[in-house]
Amino acid sequence: MNLDDLVIRRVSQAELDIALDWAAAEGWNPGLRDAESFYAVDPDGFFLAACAGEALGCICATAYDEAFGYVGLLIVRPPFREKGVGLRLLNVAMRHVQGRNVGLDAAIAMQDIYRRYGFEFAYRNIRHQCVGGGKAPTDLTELASVPFDEILRYDATVFPTARAKFLSRWIAQPGGAALAFMRRRQLAGYGVLRACREGYKIGPLFADDPEIADALFQGLRARAAGAPLFLDTPEANPEAIELAKRRGLTRLFDAARMFTRGTPPGRIEHCYGVTTLELG
Repeated sequence: MNLDDLVIRRVSQAELDIALDWAAAEGWNPGLRDAESFYAVDPDGFFLAACAGEALGCICATAYDEAFGYVGLLIVRPPFREKGVGLRLLNVAMRHVQGRNVGLDAAIAMQDIYRRYGFEFAYRNIRHQCVGGGKAPTDLTELASVPFDEILRYDATVFPTARAKFLSRWIAQPGGAALAFMRRRQLAGYGVLRACREGYKIGPLFADDPEIADALFQGLRARAAGAPLFLDTPEANPEAIELAKRRGLTRLFDAARMFTRGTPPGRIEHCYGVTTLELG
């Protein structure tokens, strides 16, 4: 393969489904409706590498705003690996989000490559698995009953920036669920369950304290009765790891959360479940 003939171009939302199929083949288990939410944030941030009309790999670079961006979904199809395709994709992605603090979740063994681009390790995100089911607590409410502005405000106290375009779609996915915990008529935590290629994932799971996080987890788990259920917990919040242990989840793998300008502001101690490893 001659890299001089390599073309990297932006992709449409329909073509993004191809990348998510590749992600499924890698065992990443994407959500059934991820493409719509992902693409809404930054339609210019999805790239495909091709040579002689054949698709070789992909990447996404999400510019949330002028200060924060995220890189993910870097996949090179197996026959074309170790030929420089991934580095070319990463170069394009980093140009798209340049000038921002950029985050990503890297395979543990790939950290040295990302350090060349200015990324430094922050903490691990740990994927856990269990089986859905059980009884939901009675002190939860449907997130749809909470004003969207309140959800957006709360979310931005934990996530590094506001993400209205993303959340408006993410919390209303067909086949999933979104629950809230209210304290004195104020949102004190929320969680989202989304249908995936295999079972369901919970994310985000944000809460003011461990008890609220546990109640939300149980409520969402009850909505996935009998199905595989996955939760990505940040090691930087020991209470999140403790929740996974207490509820009998099995540890599957670790990912390295890295940033180019240090861990951004946000209440990581209130994050019990990462939204998605692709967009942060």
